[in-house]
Amino acid sequence: MKRRNLANRVPAPFAALLLALSALVPAWAGEIGEKLGALMAEHDAVGLAVVVVRDNDLVYRDSLGWKDREARLPLKGDDVFRIASISKSFAATSVLQLVEQEKLSLDDDVGGLLGFPVRNPGFPEHVITLRMLLNHTSSITDRQQYGSLDLINPQASATWTESYSAHAPGDHYEYSNLGYNMVGAIIERASGQRFDRYVGEHVLEPLGLYGGHWPDVLEAGRFAQIYRYRVGEGFVRSEAAYALLGERLDDYRLGYSAPLFSPTGGLKISAPDLARYMLMHMNQGEWGGVRIISPEHAALMQSPTTPIDGDAGYGLALRTDRNLVPGVTLTGHTGSAYGLYSSMFFDPERKYGFIVITNGARDPGIREAVNRALYEHFIAPLSARN
Repeated sequence: MKRRNLANRVPAPFAALLLALSALVPAWAGEIGEKLGALMAEHDAVGLAVVVVRDNDLVYRDSLGWKDREARLPLKGDDVFRIASISKSFAATSVLQLVEQEKLSLDDDVGGLLGFPVRNPGFPEHVITLRMLLNHTSSITDRQQYGSLDLINPQASATWTESYSAHAPGDHYEYSNLGYNMVGAIIERASGQRFDRYVGEHVLEPLGLYGGHWPDVLEAGRFAQIYRYRVGEGFVRSEAAYALLGERLDDYRLGYSAPLFSPTGGLKISAPDLARYMLMHMNQGEWGGVRIISPEHAALMQSPTTPIDGDAGYGLALRTDRNLVPGVTLTGHTGSAYGLYSSMFFDPERKYGFIVITNGARDPGIREAVNRALYEHFIAPLSARN
């Protein structure tokens, strides 16, 4: 395949950088590389990392744009991103490991697990279960934010009732970051390990993945800086994305302080390593000869238990989606925080999937546009032949 001149298709400031990076991409992938560059320019993206899995193999990966916009450092394949809400699936995976060890049950009362009452004041007789936290039907809201369990603990806050919705527990889907930060504390109490260490030891390390929730011990030089676009200001670097915890850990309470690590959105990992984690879920909880969770629990995570809307349903930290690629059902999760937009979606039957991460874009629609472009280039031709 003859490579076209990217500079003719991509306006400055991306053209020179994309030309340099294109030399690292196989010639057969030139067309999709050119398409991704054009989408970056169209949506005004800072950087873009993509990985394509097909037939259980990583068949394409690329990193375009800037890792550090001010320093003009190009994004590289092993750079690490804070992936936002895709992190929830790591917490849910950890819960199911503990269920398999009979240290937890999905039908446990959350209040009993955390050591303080967890009851919606409008429905005090309704038990809020661990399963409800995982599928966002707990009636717990983010109205008061979600950075501390004090917000919902009646023993610590006079406004704890504000963390509940008007819906009965189990009856209504309402996305809750606070709920997943509570899950992190539950993992600590059940395992006896700090949340970040549990995920590292029982999910990341067995799969040979680099990353984690504790930025202080990760290689800062690998962090892809994240930028939020603000009208009138342009791109503003989000310093909080990789903020060190430092002395904030001095008074850490195991089983309560887990929100410091943001179980709801704080995992840092590279796009290729996230793809390898995706392969584990795609293959019913096992990859590379390492089983992380049972096939039954892998299926449970992927099976919608509550509708989100007409095109999506939520399981346990994984959702099905029929809108990301119109007419195609995919399983996975998205993430959005600090200006970053991420997605991890796969087809567990046909064994393909996509990782898409941008560390800043004026138009967040780039996430959907890139997923569709990857599908059309790598998967749709196979469907046509079949």
